Amino acid sequence: MNFLTSHVMSDIFLGVTNGVLYGLIALSLVIVWRATSILNFAQGAMAMFATYLGMTMTEHGLNFWLAFLLAIIAGFAMGGVTERVLVRPLYKRPEINSIVVMVGFLGVLESTASAIWSSSPRVLESPFSQNYFQHGNTTIDLSPFALFQIGAALAVMLGVGAIFQYTKLGLQLRASALAPEVARLLGVRVNRLLTFGWMLSSGAGVVAAVIITSSSSIFLTPSVMDGFFVFGFIAAAVGGLESPVGAVVSGLLIGLAQQFLLDYAPSGLSSFAPVVILVVALMIRPQGLFTTTKARRV
Repeated sequence: MNFLTSHVMSDIFLGVTNGVLYGLIALSLVIVWRATSILNFAQGAMAMFATYLGMTMTEHGLNFWLAFLLAIIAGFAMGGVTERVLVRPLYKRPEINSIVVMVGFLGVLESTASAIWSSSPRVLESPFSQNYFQHGNTTIDLSPFALFQIGAALAVMLGVGAIFQYTKLGLQLRASALAPEVARLLGVRVNRLLTFGWMLSSGAGVVAAVIITSSSSIFLTPSVMDGFFVFGFIAAAVGGLESPVGAVVSGLLIGLAQQFLLDYAPSGLSSFAPVVILVVALMIRPQGLFTTTKARRV
């Protein structure tokens, strides 16, 4: 038990707790990229908006779990509508078009959330205790909420990975992104699958946003997901935009690096850890550490 309460294990627990969230956000970006070859820079804002909808439901008497489920459904719907209305006209257009549109959509969502709910920090109900476990007079830097956070993120990651790797739907999603015309000739309903890819990605993002804003140390604001999105984007780039496994592993790596640097390096250096990891990884493998296929131009 002394090992579990050691300073090193404390850093590992805290690093993994944050890292799984970075990995989940990275995974949501990878899903969109693999499905439509577009980077969704509004991913965090879409998740934030759906989380506000869930918070509103709890304020009207719904319990956390039902509001959580409805927020995910709202995220699915937002992803589908976004793909149909904003993204579909961008296919086969210059890559800069989609970047400009999604960055603009990010601003619209944050401004709309501020107009509806204000920019004042809001508290979201936490489903589990956030007090650390105790063993005698020592503290283990894990809480019931941290276990829920890790478990929920890993469940989504494993579920999405299973869909892409072991199901016919996942095969069709990959085919629709890589060779849509060939997929259509084979009877695949490409347009529907592209929409589903955005819905799946948005739902995964909402799971991350709800977990993040349920923490007692983080409040719900229109810009709450901006910093987490940056770390998730770096994790996706480090792992490779074609690799769901790379997104998860890179997210954990960034979370652990930040936590260890926070304890053992000069103050403020941990903030630069993700950037340093990104630069080193891209110098070694520009297409991402876990990408095995030819990299696409972004």
